[in-house]
Amino acid sequence: MIGGILLYSEALTEDADNIYPSTAKLPVAYASNDVNATADVARGSMNLTESKPLDNGYRFVWEFTPSQGNGTIAAVALTSKQGGVAAYGSMENSKAAFYQIMETRLETQTVEELAELFSAVEVDFENNILINIRFQDSSVIIHKRRLPVFTLGLNDRLNDTTNDLLEEKVISCSTFKFLGSYTPYGDFLDGHDGYWYGFANQANSSGDAKMYWVKIKKDDYTMTEGVWTLSNACLKAIGSFKVDTYAQRSVRGVIRNGYLYLTAYDDAGIYKINLSNSTDVTLIPFGFTSEGKSQTGSGTCANYLFMVNDLIIGWDYQIKPDDTVVQTVGSTRLLNLGTPLFQYKEFCFGWGGNYGSDYRMCFC
Repeated sequence: MIGGILLYSEALTEDADNIYPSTAKLPVAYASNDVNATADVARGSMNLTESKPLDNGYRFVWEFTPSQGNGTIAAVALTSKQGGVAAYGSMENSKAAFYQIMETRLETQTVEELAELFSAVEVDFENNILINIRFQDSSVIIHKRRLPVFTLGLNDRLNDTTNDLLEEKVISCSTFKFLGSYTPYGDFLDGHDGYWYGFANQANSSGDAKMYWVKIKKDDYTMTEGVWTLSNACLKAIGSFKVDTYAQRSVRGVIRNGYLYLTAYDDAGIYKINLSNSTDVTLIPFGFTSEGKSQTGSGTCANYLFMVNDLIIGWDYQIKPDDTVVQTVGSTRLLNLGTPLFQYKEFCFGWGGNYGSDYRMCFC
């Protein structure tokens, strides 16, 4: 029950629902439930002698040497042991904050059933709904499926594998399409603005980037589509989705506050693309060259970019809400994940797999 602390340079809002700390201002210092034996100067140590039970409770003492945790301290927040190791990540440790607490092996599903899970775009936890979107035969296929979270029915399976189809909507496209032949390049993302978005492009190392897009309104399924020519933008492919021997998905982009973020081809920065104005394209330089690896290890599913709250996290960097880049050490954080990370309070869920070993996972 002994966790850690986070120290902030600005005041925090007094709100019991603030499970994840603010990402607008990242912690200037932190400490876990042990002694810091690393070179991380932002991390302090727990005093294991002075921290002990009292007659009427407990006392926890954390210490920072003169060279550790320097800065203005305006607020203190409690966190887990993992959170106190490196907060969201540092140059010493980047994976401690993401702790896997559940893994359900998906052993009885067909490849097509797994594809329905791996193509997840949105999870409505309160209403027990999973939305998955796929592109097939010039059409966008939207499935609303039952995903028991807070309500368990008599016919629901008890092994976290229930995902019965509730509704299907097929939208024909005249312009939008996935690209490529052997590997179809494209992906669907939740805009968090009342719309789902589909994108398709192939990586380009020079010139202008050509990106196909579709925008679908959630409440009535109305759709607009088109093609962007992004001047002098050299992009990685947004992602891919494939079903053959295995269900496979790769995720490389995220949407935050009306902008699509997608890594530059040379891994030296990330592009910020306005969803409402494709001429508004900004390259945010990292200040270093990222290793550009998937955060989920080497396998058939991959996730290169995900968000917690509104903090974008890549292999060896973070993008704060004000687009400031924070470099971290690279690390495999979420093994086998092939979907976006779906967050409910302190819990983050996703699906994915590797060469026939397939899972539903939960992290906190």
